[in-house]
Formats: sequence, structure tokens, C-alpha cells
Amino acid sequence: MLVNKYFCGMQLLDGKQASEKLKEELKHKTQVLQSKNLRPPHLAAILTGHNGASETYVASKIKNCSEIGFQSSLIRFDETISEEELLDKIEELNQQETIDGILVQLPLPKHIAEAKIINTIAAEKDVDGFHPVNIGKLVQGEPTFISATPYGIILMLQHYNIETKGKHAVIIGRSNIVGRPISILLSSNKPYGNATVTLCHSNTHNLKELSLQADILIAALGKPGFVTADMVKEDAVVIDVGITRVEDATAKKGFRIKGDVNFDEVAPKTSFITPVPGGVGLMTIAALLTNTMNAYLMRNNFTEDIFK
Repeated sequence: MLVNKYFCGMQLLDGKQASEKLKEELKHKTQVLQSKNLRPPHLAAILTGHNGASETYVASKIKNCSEIGFQSSLIRFDETISEEELLDKIEELNQQETIDGILVQLPLPKHIAEAKIINTIAAEKDVDGFHPVNIGKLVQGEPTFISATPYGIILMLQHYNIETKGKHAVIIGRSNIVGRPISILLSSNKPYGNATVTLCHSNTHNLKELSLQADILIAALGKPGFVTADMVKEDAVVIDVGITRVEDATAKKGFRIKGDVNFDEVAPKTSFITPVPGGVGLMTIAALLTNTMNAYLMRNNFTEDIFK
């Protein structure tokens, strides 16, 4: 990993810097609400089982809520919980007026249908942006909750004022969580959209040829080090969404976090690049918190004027 922020003309897209700015804004808004004797936004997170990565992700989300003054509730279930019990709990949270956002940490145990769980979360509390209603609004260009990782990428581009209009964006990975929604956002007729988008996947035959055309290259396929220097053109903007634990006996924890991009090899060719860790992951949490604030405002019929 490169230590200096700048190297050979490259600039790091520092997720810590960008996310801290967003969190400071949210913290200020929360303080304004409390000065008016209004409760702060409240996020409820459901965690099933004891998956190490899921434990880490949820703990970070709860910690960030505390830092900016949000309320949070962590609801834990053993991995043996039945689908019916989980659905009942979600319905209960849907009805609680003081809960603004609900997230269910994925993946779920194999005996539980993820789609059924996601579809049961009230659309107006779906701060993860996975509900079909919110996905549909995204496609139509209506205001909605955007999936946290794609939203985090857009917020990163905004923070660094990276132009997308007229650019060719190539996305590697077509998941419903990242690839598809970011392709919609970048191609939409909105600020930090208006790009020409190519969405690549496992059946794309000329992947290298397409990636070499990218002004903005987004890697979101979950294969450590997949993107190499010969796949990236000079001065491209490279955004690495990958985050995979790779065993490493020399590391203190016995593993290292690797992205989908071979950073040391690719970075010198780029104009901007995200590190892993320290890039998109931090922006994902900031986007989730932003969605939670927006859910609070909409549910209480408040506008931004409340902060004046």
C-alpha cells in the first residue's frame, strides 16, 4: 500500500476524509434537532449468527451512530432463528414510530430467504435501499433510498469533484447491491451522472478491451487483485469496491483485507484511486447514515428548513 497521498500524479480517494466530513454534517444536524427538543434519528440493525465479517460491519455501524448522536438498536439472533420469527421482528420494527431505519445484515442463514426478508422491511425504513419499491424509484429517477455502497461512491465523487458527464464508466460486476444500481446512477440525467456506462460480468468476452476504454473503472466482483495494470488506461479514475479477507500468516490477525484491484501495480497509472481498506467501505457507512437521516426527515414531514 502506498503511504503518501500523492504518487506519480495519482491522488488517493480518501474514504476517511470524505466520510468524516459527511459525518460532521450529520452530527451538526442531530445537534440542531436536539436543541429543538426533537429526538435524534434511530437506526435498528438485525444481526443473525456469528459471522466474523458481519459482526465487524454491524459494530462499525453502531459505533458511527453513537459518534454522530444517532440512536441505535442492535438486535441479535442465533443462526437457528426461524424465518417466521425474523419476519415477525421486522414487522414489529416497521410499526415502531421511533425507529426510522431498519437494516438486516447480510448474508442470512441458508434456511432464510433473503428476498422475503428484504421485501418485508417497510420501504420508508429501508435505509439499505434494497426494497423493490426503492429500486424501482431509482430506475425511474425519483427520490429514494439508494443502496449504501453505490450512494457512497457517488458521495465520494462529489467530495473530490470528479466529473462524470460524458465520461465512459466501466463497471466490473453486476450485483443488485453494487453493479446494477451504480450503473443506473452514473447513467442518469443528474449531477454526477450523465456518463456512458458499460456493465461487465462473468460472461463478458472482451473485458480487458472494455476496461482499457474506461475513464472511470469500478471493480465490484469480489476477486482480490483481479484488476491489473494492463487493464487500466493512463489517468483513469479507479474505484475498488472489493473487500475480501485473504489469509496471511505474517499479519497480526492472520489475514489481510484485499480489494479487487492490484493497488501497487495499478495506482501509478491512475489520476485517482481508492485504497482498500480506507476507501469505499467508509463511504458506505456514511451513506447509510445519510439515508437514516433522510428517512427521519421524511417520516416526520420535515424539510431541510428544520436545520435553520
